[in-house]
Amino acid sequence: MTRIDRLLPLPAAEMGDDDLLEAFGATPERWLRVNFVSSVDGAATAGGLSGGLSGAADKRVFELLRRLADVVLVGAGTVRAEGYGPMLVSAESAAWRTERGRPAHPVFAIVSGGLDLDPASTIFTAAPVRPIVLTTERSTAEQRARFEPVADVVVAGERTVDVVAMVSQLADRGLGRVLNEGGPSLFGALLAADRVDELCLTVSPLLVAGDSGRIARGPLDAARDLRLAQVLHSEGALLLRYLRQR
Repeated sequence: MTRIDRLLPLPAAEMGDDDLLEAFGATPERWLRVNFVSSVDGAATAGGLSGGLSGAADKRVFELLRRLADVVLVGAGTVRAEGYGPMLVSAESAAWRTERGRPAHPVFAIVSGGLDLDPASTIFTAAPVRPIVLTTERSTAEQRARFEPVADVVVAGERTVDVVAMVSQLADRGLGRVLNEGGPSLFGALLAADRVDELCLTVSPLLVAGDSGRIARGPLDAARDLRLAQVLHSEGALLLRYLRQR
């Protein structure tokens, strides 16, 4: 297992999974967490993919954050670019969840304003839990009907997805602990709507340069103040946990 040490708030060496789950798990039942990775120089991708920046420690925390989530929320562009499959956590994570009376796997919720997805994808056909597709009135009734056998289709907005309505509808389904894994436009929309409670950011010890984008994109009326709650370290990578200032 990849070694992870805590630098802040209290130093701790070689944190186990239970230690990490305790550190990340103390949240209200309605909580929106965003998880991203970037290079030291601020690139959100390497070689066109965020996976090019992710190391062993990031992958370990990535899995644990999914273990804690009711629903994993991802934009359709990121689903396509990063090659997402069905939302499956590890056997250890599934056992941990069922022992606590939760479904073995979190729900996969995909945001697609125009329903530019394939209902025959294994994302849907091999899903252990029925996914949710969050769309807009731009999608046609015929498009939505194609997904009804494999997913719950939720209309949240007219031309663009209304993220406030989206988060509210997820909570109404008992999916209050939301983990957003991208992409930058969805993160930007959540920020603009002031719906982000927490950012988990892994800073990978790489310099990428080039023209890679940033982790959040879109207009914002004012900067959001954050509080640094935790710093983890592993093999040169920093895993930072920021909470929204209340």
